[in-house]
Amino acid sequence: MKPIRFVMVGGFLGAGKTTTIARLASHYMNQGKSVGIVTNDQAYDLVDTHSLRAQGFRVGEVPGACFCCKFDDLMKTAGELESDQIPDVIIAEPVGSCTDLIATVIEPLRHLHGDRYEVGPLAVLLKPEHGLKILRQDAQVGFSPKAAYIFLKQIEEADVIVVNKIDKLSADEQTELTALIGGRFPGRRVLAISAKTGDNFDQLVKALEEAAPAHDTMMDVDYDVYAEGEAELGWLNCQVELSSTADPISLDDFSIGLVQRLREKLTQHDAEPAHLKVLAQSGQHTAIANLVGGGADVELSMASHHQSHKIELIVNARVAVDPDSLEQQVCDTVQEVAQTANCVAEVQGMQSFRPGRPVPTHRVQR
Repeated sequence: MKPIRFVMVGGFLGAGKTTTIARLASHYMNQGKSVGIVTNDQAYDLVDTHSLRAQGFRVGEVPGACFCCKFDDLMKTAGELESDQIPDVIIAEPVGSCTDLIATVIEPLRHLHGDRYEVGPLAVLLKPEHGLKILRQDAQVGFSPKAAYIFLKQIEEADVIVVNKIDKLSADEQTELTALIGGRFPGRRVLAISAKTGDNFDQLVKALEEAAPAHDTMMDVDYDVYAEGEAELGWLNCQVELSSTADPISLDDFSIGLVQRLREKLTQHDAEPAHLKVLAQSGQHTAIANLVGGGADVELSMASHHQSHKIELIVNARVAVDPDSLEQQVCDTVQEVAQTANCVAEVQGMQSFRPGRPVPTHRVQR
């Protein structure tokens, strides 16, 4: 049996992994290939999973920890995607705060399941919103050095470094960012693309079609710093039901308004958002608004152009703040925006926590 191509696209929270994976999956499907996608999160009920499914993709989810700590679950979920139709390609999206993926996922996959999977190069998206600040070593990065350590380790281990969102960068910013990467990681392969517009996307497709390079040595990772860096992020996933007995609620307007108001509150508390996503859904209609940094614009990444008297809302927030404070701010903001929209908001489920120390199922040492 022909092996399944396994491609992993990593990158920091808000780097544009989901948009990249959706475009990549569409490319493969347009070639007549069957595609499966595996998403990953520290918590349950991930906006990315709902978003990709709403676009018609076949998606499995590994919740509760990173792929490295849930390697067996990753293999089980990939296997479940084969139940109806064996995919030609599986695309995996790891947690945005995860690193050391070559030693804990790619090499174990190659060694333990090399007869079943053909592993492609590890592509890591560089998030320009925080990347420029971190690589410049700006004083006001928004994250501690320990969180920035994870960001830099992700780039260090990449087989292909992918500067995403060039549609948002000026020519000077793109030149500066490329030079900073070259100075920090000399000799590395760097691509500059926009997953949103498709600019230079063919270069990423071509790179991922190549054989994965041999990893003769594993990257050194200080797991104490790694764990402390992850633990500085408050992590929140919650589900909210909105209802109105008067005018219908706009999915698009409510999503944007909620993210905008959350950004204002977080700014007041000096809490840097790594990523905020709000999904509003009614039947087959879905709207998604997101924010990838305190200084970034709120975007409506999926428009529904729909109104409804009842909406299911999912909020995913990853912010450099205490999770109890994050939960209070999210709950308060949901109620404020609901009141403005003349509707009632009821929280149906809530998870807020700091990620625990990563304990990989496997780690190749050499």
